[in-house]
Amino acid sequence: MSHPLDAILDHIRAEPSRTWSIIVTLYGDAIVPRGGSVWLGTLSAFFREMGLSDGVVRTAMSRLASDGWLERTKVGRNSYYRLADKGRDVFRQATAHIYAADPPPWAGHFELVCGEAADRPLLEAAGFGTLAPGLWIAAGGTALPARDLVRLSVTGSRADCRALAARAFALEATGAAYARFLETFGPLRAALASGEALSDLACLLARVLLIHEYRRIVLRDPLLPAEILPEGWPGTAARALCAEVYGALLPGAERWLDEHAVTEHGTPLPAPTPDLWRRFRPS
Repeated sequence: MSHPLDAILDHIRAEPSRTWSIIVTLYGDAIVPRGGSVWLGTLSAFFREMGLSDGVVRTAMSRLASDGWLERTKVGRNSYYRLADKGRDVFRQATAHIYAADPPPWAGHFELVCGEAADRPLLEAAGFGTLAPGLWIAAGGTALPARDLVRLSVTGSRADCRALAARAFALEATGAAYARFLETFGPLRAALASGEALSDLACLLARVLLIHEYRRIVLRDPLLPAEILPEGWPGTAARALCAEVYGALLPGAERWLDEHAVTEHGTPLPAPTPDLWRRFRPS
């Protein structure tokens, strides 16, 4: 009988090659909290567990370095990589969105903003959806990415607010993605809950793949308050599953990094920052 992790790997392999994206997830989720730099051999051991050859990993690392995502340090014949400013900035902005415990409470109103096409990337990153060209909307209390935009406050009945949210945000597609996430990782949660053991390296692999898949969905999700989401919104269950599985995998994954990950100084990685253990927990 196959292990649930095998099905997750099959799911990942069935998609277009995204080795570079998994590398960025590995760094942002597991390496940055522990100093940020690690030996290429450590990464190769991780990806061999995933079934990828050292050559594929080296090629992906070189491409990420060329594109400004990673910085390489050579010590003798060994290569060590850390996230460059570009990679750190992207993951720093995403961290609160990925690991937040719960969406914010409903403030009772929406924020409407009039903006230009050039404002779109910043507004979308801040959690705004679009109602019409130049007209953006977010749940009340959402911070504006620029101070010179006109802000209006609108409210209505609960039903009207739900209808407005459904119109402005791609909730149907996001909900379907969450449902697939639950289907993919549900068996792993059941196996862990029943006491099935994973090796420490398998814990790290499962943890990274969990966050890799979850962040691809949650970063497109404006994390709207529950009161204006559709009934039975699968994002709530997906976040609960991710938090539960992540917490179960974290000790084993960190043990593997303690014992096998090496810095450019030839020493083990520093201990993780305390924030690592507070992920998905209420602040």
